[in-house]
Amino acid sequence: MVEANAVYVLIARDFKKFVREKSRLVSTLARPLIWLFLVGGGMSRFVSPGDGVTYMQFIFPGILGMTILFSSIFSSISIIWDKEFGLMKEILVAPVSRLSIVIGKALSGTIISTIQCAIILFLFPFIGIKLGLTAIPYTIAIAFLLAFCISALGIVIATFIENMESFSAIMNFIVMPMFFLSGAMYPVQKLPDILKLVAKLNPLTYGIDALKHSIFRGSVVPDFPLLADLGVLAVSSIVFVIAAGYFFERKK
Repeated sequence: MVEANAVYVLIARDFKKFVREKSRLVSTLARPLIWLFLVGGGMSRFVSPGDGVTYMQFIFPGILGMTILFSSIFSSISIIWDKEFGLMKEILVAPVSRLSIVIGKALSGTIISTIQCAIILFLFPFIGIKLGLTAIPYTIAIAFLLAFCISALGIVIATFIENMESFSAIMNFIVMPMFFLSGAMYPVQKLPDILKLVAKLNPLTYGIDALKHSIFRGSVVPDFPLLADLGVLAVSSIVFVIAAGYFFERKK
């Protein structure tokens, strides 16, 4: 009960902060909308992915992945903030396991990211995508798994960073390559061999590919089997959580 209560407190704290910061929600949703309608709408006139879909429809799973990526990774900013103001020391001396702290922080980022992804998902009728009633919860479930994986990765990264300035620089170095090498804008199988190899090491690649499975249901050929996508996300999540717990343990 103590461990579960610690997880709940961390989730409630971050969720309250998210609800109170209206500008954060607006800014997070503005980015995928700009990419979807401006970039996707413009490129639709020049790029035809085939398979009976427009380019805007093709990148829609990638835009969902972008929403999750930025929201989940940047949710770990709260860890840097807590470090600078000393709150993290108080959290670490609490009589709970480091694993509970990691899971609480990861779940808080996951819930917030999934909510934002769900908001973008319900734009599907406006770009001509048809989703059945079962496809919507299925897609949200995949988004939840991807968000947890990326949130855990963000926590691992945040354990090595002591100030907000360094965090911003490293996030720009990591986040944008993760996005562009994820199959969000173009199929992974059409990348050069060296970039294809890097893309296969990127957990976001498998999350977006799983979203393609749930959204297109065969009208677009994904890069990997669905079970491979889900397996990589599940294993990566476990590895990131254990790694984050280990690094937090070293901060005793």
